Amino acid sequence: MKKIQLREVALARSGDKGNTVNVALFAPNEKWYDMFIREVTAEKVKEHFSGLVKGEVIRYEVPNILALNFVCTEALDGGGASSLRMDSLGKTFSSNLLRMYIEDRTKN
Repeated sequence: MKKIQLREVALARSGDKGNTVNVALFAPNEKWYDMFIREVTAEKVKEHFSGLVKGEVIRYEVPNILALNFVCTEALDGGGASSLRMDSLGKTFSSNLLRMYIEDRTKN
């Protein structure tokens, strides 16, 4: 089985409110969506964002648009106005998530 980066098959969007980041991951079709459900868990996303997300990661499944939505708490070092990070906004989290590797369990 080979590993692939999510950026090879998915799209993502993210945003923030205070110290919380919201990241949506979009699959190109149902086959990939089913694989994302198995491979892109809240625990794996929390591990992928280790050092950035200090709170919990909650995953919501949105099957009607083939998406997974991750809400990451305590993710911006206090939020835009109080953070000392160079980029304290959630918009960069979507690009970061797309760097995550998963097992490619599809049959091409």
